[in-house]
Amino acid sequence: MRMLVRREHSVLEIQQKLLLKDFDTDSIVQTIKSLIDQNYQSDERFAADFIQMRFNQGKGPVKIALELKQRGIEYFNLSEFDWFLLAKEIRQKKFGVDIPSNYKQLAQQKRFLQSRGFDFEQINHAFDHE
Repeated sequence: MRMLVRREHSVLEIQQKLLLKDFDTDSIVQTIKSLIDQNYQSDERFAADFIQMRFNQGKGPVKIALELKQRGIEYFNLSEFDWFLLAKEIRQKKFGVDIPSNYKQLAQQKRFLQSRGFDFEQINHAFDHE
């Protein structure tokens, strides 16, 4: 319960943390089932909060999807966010409004956006003159 009071956790995160504290597997399964039944734990709620948090941090959908899968979340919806606009805003915040004419600077900015988890289409959109 203390873990869930601070923030949402996925089932996998709870399992891993309880295993590290040497709880037996049957107790862990029963505890998690009880938490789910009482609606204290929800992977859907965890995914929604996690996606919103990472979006607010300027992370892209590729990175977020990978992080969710690492936390045991297989099904999630990333379609309600404007990733194209976010990529453009992140690029402009970091590098300014001007689009570089120098190939080296352009490549650097694209690598930065890729490291943030944006796909190639979103990255290319971030350099549109619109």
